[in-house]
Amino acid sequence: MSLPGRDGWGVLGTLHAVPALDRPDLLAEPVVRALKEFDAARVGVAEIDSDLADTAEFCRAYDSPPGSSANCVVVAGKRAGEVRYAACLVLATTRADVNGVVKRRLDVRKASFAPMDEAVALTGMAYGGITPIGLPADWPLWLAPEVAEADAVVVGSGTRHAKLAVPGELLVSLPNATVVPDLAQPVRSP
Repeated sequence: MSLPGRDGWGVLGTLHAVPALDRPDLLAEPVVRALKEFDAARVGVAEIDSDLADTAEFCRAYDSPPGSSANCVVVAGKRAGEVRYAACLVLATTRADVNGVVKRRLDVRKASFAPMDEAVALTGMAYGGITPIGLPADWPLWLAPEVAEADAVVVGSGTRHAKLAVPGELLVSLPNATVVPDLAQPVRSP
């Protein structure tokens, strides 16, 4: 459970959250550095079983609402031989419009999810735990409006053994963050 008076930490379901910087052992190094730069007291962290880091498993195991979890995806595209990267943060109940909105914003012919090893190496974070906090300084961070407007969302901690609860307004204040209309599309049923 969240501590009384902590913005939105209840999105972590049955987990007990503490201020993120109280447990740097649960955070990737780039996340620790970034949290020192803004209102980190409003960011909660909770330890989880690393086998339950994927969103669906996490939500089931810890009774966290799927509509309150956000996925941070790293996308890449090439233009004139230059690889361009960006991160997109969308609710777990949606998907990033990589072939439309993302491709146009990156100004590339084709955009796709960055390969796992590349995303891990460039962010200094674990795959399945990549978070918008602490991304490379030159990357744009595009947020779905639903994420930006949320009281709080669950995101990765840069590791697979913890999750963060972060107010949407703090995510909007991250470096290079932009709210992008139509970034998130509904997930289509098979």
